[in-house]
Amino acid sequence: MIRATLAALALGCSLAAVAVAAADEKDPYLWLENIEGAKALDWVKKENAATDKLIRSRPGFEQDRQRAKAILDDDRQIAEPGEVMGATITNFWRDASHPRGVWRQSPLDAYLAGKPVWTTLIDVDALGKAEKQSWVWHGADCLAPDYRRCLVSLSPGGTDADIVREWDRTTKRFVDGGFALPLAKSSVTWENADTLLVATDYGAGSMTASGYPRIVKRWKRGTPLSAAQTLVEGETSDVGVNVFAFMDGDTRWPVISRNKTFYTNDYYLPHPADGDYDRTVIPDTADLRAMIDGQAIIFLNEAFGDFPAGSLLALPLDAMARGDQVAFVPVMTPTRAQAIENVAASRHVLWVKALDDVEGKLFALRRDRPNGRWSQKEVPVTANATMGIAGTIDDRDVAFVTAETMLMPPTLYAVAETGAPKVVQSLPATFDAKDMSVEKRFATSKDGTKIPYFLVRKQGATGPVPALVHAYGGFRSAQTPAYLTGQPYRAGPLGLFWVEDGNAYVLANIRGGGEYGPAWHQAALREKRQNSFDDLHAVAEDLVRTGVSAKGRIAISGRSNGGVLVGAAMEQRPDLYGAVISGSPLKDMKRYNKLLAGASWVAEYGDPDNPADWTFMSKYSPYQNIRKGVKYPPIFLYLSTKDDRVHPGHARKFAARLQENGDRVYYHEYLEGGHSVGADHAEDAVRAAMLHAFLTMELVEKK
Repeated sequence: MIRATLAALALGCSLAAVAVAAADEKDPYLWLENIEGAKALDWVKKENAATDKLIRSRPGFEQDRQRAKAILDDDRQIAEPGEVMGATITNFWRDASHPRGVWRQSPLDAYLAGKPVWTTLIDVDALGKAEKQSWVWHGADCLAPDYRRCLVSLSPGGTDADIVREWDRTTKRFVDGGFALPLAKSSVTWENADTLLVATDYGAGSMTASGYPRIVKRWKRGTPLSAAQTLVEGETSDVGVNVFAFMDGDTRWPVISRNKTFYTNDYYLPHPADGDYDRTVIPDTADLRAMIDGQAIIFLNEAFGDFPAGSLLALPLDAMARGDQVAFVPVMTPTRAQAIENVAASRHVLWVKALDDVEGKLFALRRDRPNGRWSQKEVPVTANATMGIAGTIDDRDVAFVTAETMLMPPTLYAVAETGAPKVVQSLPATFDAKDMSVEKRFATSKDGTKIPYFLVRKQGATGPVPALVHAYGGFRSAQTPAYLTGQPYRAGPLGLFWVEDGNAYVLANIRGGGEYGPAWHQAALREKRQNSFDDLHAVAEDLVRTGVSAKGRIAISGRSNGGVLVGAAMEQRPDLYGAVISGSPLKDMKRYNKLLAGASWVAEYGDPDNPADWTFMSKYSPYQNIRKGVKYPPIFLYLSTKDDRVHPGHARKFAARLQENGDRVYYHEYLEGGHSVGADHAEDAVRAAMLHAFLTMELVEKK
C-alpha cells in the first residue's frame, strides 16, 4: 500500500485519487469484476445453479416458461415498419422459427393494405449458422434514393460492439471488397455512394475514457481505412462521437455529433464550399431531432434566450452550414402537463408525439413558407393510450403510429393530417382483460410533488394484495404503459401473470425520466437523486394508504439505471418492500465510472472521484450502503456476461456482499444477450418464468 501511494504521488495524482485507490483495495470482491476470469465465472455458475435448483423444478415453472415463449414467439405480432424505400418497406421479424430474426421487405401498398408480401433479405439465424457466429441484428442503413447498398451491423452475442459490412439489396449478398469494419463500438453512415463517415477504434488513443470512438474520418471506397481523412476529433474525456444523416426531401444531410458529456453535444454540418465539417450554432444542450423544408428542428433541454426548455425550434440549414447568422424560430411549445417525446418528418409535415399527463397525443405541424411560422393541430388517434411514431412515408406525408394500453393490444395506424387513421395491423387480444382494470393515480412525494402511476388489477379487487412496482427514473427516459405481455420491460409477460394471479401491477412515473419534459429529469439529477427514491417510496406508500397492498408485500423492479433506484430503495426502506427485481444493474457508484461505459454517465450521477460529488453519491450508492444486521428484502438479480455497457461486476459484487451478511439472493447471469440480456425469446421466457416464481415464493407463499 505504501509503495502504491508513493507511486501515485510521483505520477502527480491527487490525494483524493489516492484515497479512492486505497478504498478500492479494501473491496474484497474486486475479483468479481474480472468478467471472463475463471474464478469469477465459477462463482457465476455456482450462483446460477443455486437459483435453478430453487426455481426450475417448482410446479408451474415449465408451464409459465412455455406460455411466455408462446406469447413472445406469437406470429400475431405487429410487423413494425422499418425503412420506407420508395415503393418498398422493410421489417425485422423474430418468431419461433427465427429466434435471431429475419430482415425482410414487402411492397409498400401491400403492407398498408394489411396484406404484406414478404421477401427475405437476411436470415440472421442462417447467416450465424453459416458463419459459425452467434449473430444478433443491430440494423441496416441503406442509401437513398435507390437503397441498393446498405451498411449491415451485426453483434456477436448481443454486445454493443458490432461489425459493419456493405450489403447489396439487389443481389442479396455482402459486397466483395466492399466497405467492412471490424468488431468495435462504431458509428458509421453514408456520405455518398462511395464515401462513408466513420467513427471507430483506430488504435491506441482513438477511444474516449467511456470506451467510445473520439475521431470521425472520411473513408473513400477502394482505399484502406488507415488512409481515411480525419474530419473531427473529440477529447479523451468526451463521451464519444457519432455520425448519422437526415433526408430532407431529396437532399441528404450527413451530421457529426461530438458528445462532450451525456447531455451536451456539438453538431457539425458539411460546408457547401469545401465539404469540411464545421460546428453549428445549435446550443450544446439541445438535441437535433429532424430536418424538413430546409430547416433543422432542435429540441431545447434547457431554456435558450426567451424560449423555454422543452420547446422545438427551427434553424435554416443552408445558412447554418455556411456559417451565416441565423434566426431561431419557434415551432412548438408544450403546456406544463406536456412533454415532447418523439419527432419525425415526412416531406411537408413535422410529426410530434407528446405526453400529456403521461398519455399520448399526436400533432401535425407545417411551416408557412411566406412567413416561416409554424402551425400545429392535434391529430386524433386513440384516447388515453400510449402512442409512438414508428416511421413516416415521406412523399405521402403519412406517419406510422402505434397505440396501446396495458389492456388493449397494439394497433399500427397509417395517419394523415386529415381523415380517420387507417388501421394497418391490429393485434388480437393475447389474454382476457374483461375482468381487469387500469387506473391512473397520483402519489404525493416527500417534497409535495405529485407522482403519476398506473395501477392494473382485477376489477372489484379488495386489498391488500401483493403488488409489483416497476420504475426507472433517469436519463430523460419516460416510462409509458404498454400491453401487459411486455411489462415490465425485459421481463416478458411477467406483469400479465402477476395480475392474473389476483395481484397488482404498477408502473411508476418517478422523477428523473422525461414524463414532464426536461424539468422532470433535472429534478432527480446528480445531487437531487434522492427525489427519485422518495418518489418510489411515495408510490408504494400510496398503495398501502389506499388499501391496494401492504408493507412487506410490495416488490419493486428496475433495470440498468433502475438498479441504482431499487438498490437504494431497498436499503432505505427495508420495512416497506418485500422483494426486489434488479436487471443489468448499476450498484457500485464509487467505481461505476471506471467500468465499461460508466464514464459516460458522470453528467447524470456525478463524479465519484470528485470529493464534493462523492459526498452526495455516497449517501445512496447501493454497494457501499449495505449494512450488517439489517434484514433486506430478497432480491433477484439478472444480467448478461456479455453486457459491455453496464459491467457485470455491479450485480456480482452486490450479490456477494448481501450473501456475506446472510441476505437472500437469487442470481441469474446469462452468457449472451448484451445489456438487454435476452439474445432471443427463449431466454426472455426463462426469465419471465423465473421472476414469476420468485415473486410468488417471496410475496404470496410467505405472507
